[in-house]
Amino acid sequence: MISAQDKQTFLTWLHDSKKTVFFGGAGVSVASGIPDFRSSVGLYADGSRMEEMLHVNYMMRYPDQFWPGYREVFMAKNDGPNPVHYALSDMEAKGLMHCVITQNIDGLHQAAGSSKVLELHGTGQVFYCMTCGDTYTHLQVESLDTVPHCTCGGIVRPDIVFYGEGLKTEVIEEAIEWISTADLIIVAGTSLVVYPAAGLLAARRPDARLVIMNKSVTDFDQAADLCLSGDLVETFCSLDLCV
Repeated sequence: MISAQDKQTFLTWLHDSKKTVFFGGAGVSVASGIPDFRSSVGLYADGSRMEEMLHVNYMMRYPDQFWPGYREVFMAKNDGPNPVHYALSDMEAKGLMHCVITQNIDGLHQAAGSSKVLELHGTGQVFYCMTCGDTYTHLQVESLDTVPHCTCGGIVRPDIVFYGEGLKTEVIEEAIEWISTADLIIVAGTSLVVYPAAGLLAARRPDARLVIMNKSVTDFDQAADLCLSGDLVETFCSLDLCV
């Protein structure tokens, strides 16, 4: 439960801010039926090989093993945008949110209506041929063989950043620009242990407010001006942000 004082503090900072940036992780999409990674019931729990399977070398060397798992987990139907996604879109429409930086690949921020979204780890909604570069949609890949092949014969891959690959320079540079010039940074649904994404917070101005919303503690909590723990949807609704 968020205290009345914390609620008032957050809302005052939000309405006073001239540039607010949201930095989100897998926890943002849990209420949409998409599992997170590092919680006790996440994709990496109980000795799962998912982290190994999401390495670029595994995808390249063992496509017959990679693709069934990728389809089952990352191409599965979900419940669509949840109240957090819609709240952020509504905040943008009201001039209270200026950029969403996400580690997620599900495209749910855009589906909810947010227009300024930086996808640090790429998007699972677009695929491309590793031989000729032709692009494919999610729907098109769904209809292809388990290991999708392009008309040229090359193997198709998701346009995401795998372990072993670098983030796109232009995306990182733009994210740093937003974070370094923000008055208020809201971090939510992320354990802040995945680098270089988590390292982006180092670009924060000394006078910028940092609010962390997460179920569990993070290594950045001591540097935050306000920490709001608990379920993310409940937190947003308690702050009167849900629409």
